Amino acid sequence: MHTTALVMFSGGQDSTTCLAHALAQYERVETLGFDYGQRHSVEMTQRLRVLEKIRADFPQWAHKLGEDHVLGLDVLKQIGGSSLTDDVAFAMQADGLPNTFVPGRNLLFLTLAGALAYRRGLQVIVTGVCETDFSGYPDCRDDTMKAMQLALNLGLERRLRIATPLMWIDKAATWQMAQELGGDALVQLIVQDTHTCYEGTREVLHDWGYGCGTCPACDLRAKGWQRWKAAQAA
Repeated sequence: MHTTALVMFSGGQDSTTCLAHALAQYERVETLGFDYGQRHSVEMTQRLRVLEKIRADFPQWAHKLGEDHVLGLDVLKQIGGSSLTDDVAFAMQADGLPNTFVPGRNLLFLTLAGALAYRRGLQVIVTGVCETDFSGYPDCRDDTMKAMQLALNLGLERRLRIATPLMWIDKAATWQMAQELGGDALVQLIVQDTHTCYEGTREVLHDWGYGCGTCPACDLRAKGWQRWKAAQAA
């Protein structure tokens, strides 16, 4: 039986929903964020705000929420070449992937999460990767997650499990999952306090949250909100 988890927590919609999912399921949950020189570095501030709100507003989960960890990974910015780390416009690349793709990012994240889970005695790594409603990133695919789980288990000689609660659902269903897990309070926390926008903009509050409203992350989040609200009204 798995009773403890490490949630890869950026402070965005997906990772906050995954954190709620983990808190509902496991007895002890810790969180891990990465500072890799991302342009949307405001997420590093917002993730702390989300954790504070969960501790204050969700007593059913607060006692389960353990230590938060942040690891620096500026090597990704040194490698560069992505619109998430470099000041370049969002665009599609010749290989068919958007230039928001940071090569190796999730592979490094999972490797470090495995090492931290090993040291902290945590059994499950929870990540918000998704193959249904995503930008085509190869390191978000289910096959990649299965391969990384096998590699971590072999390399660490531990029976770690990589859990991907959002893998087969779209953004509308992610909003619905949040509603089912934490009611209107969690939905409003996600709207008000999480950050997804690649531009790092928190100047305009839309129905679905803060953001520029035009980057790929905002577009996915907004369309998911609209589909979710339409389904509720039907």
